[in-house]
Amino acid sequence: QVQLVESGGGLVQNGGSLRLSCAASGRTLSNYVMGWFRQTPGKEREFVGAITRNGDSTYYAESVKGRFSITRDNAKNTVYLQMNSLKPEDTAVYYCAATSSPSFNVVITFRSIYTGWGQGTQVTVSS
Repeated sequence: QVQLVESGGGLVQNGGSLRLSCAASGRTLSNYVMGWFRQTPGKEREFVGAITRNGDSTYYAESVKGRFSITRDNAKNTVYLQMNSLKPEDTAVYYCAATSSPSFNVVITFRSIYTGWGQGTQVTVSS
């Protein structure tokens, strides 16, 4: 099982930027499609975006498309979520997750296919 640790969260003003990192250990990250999710109190964890094993393709939720970008450095066993033009509604705990899914289509938006999760990092955007 891959172990994941997120970092980089914090408090940022409306319109600001943050970069989250997700460091993996225990398994080689290149074996996994990686996803980012977020959750606010009382709501279900929602899909933010995902990246293929070699980083050649990404997929994003409509709410973050054009503002967020996922990249990965398999040599460093790390995945990144660059968040620009942040809005107060982006405030949430952000989680990275790993899946061995052979497909990179709509299924990668489903929480249930991810078998490894980090502990989350809080992102707060002030208005």
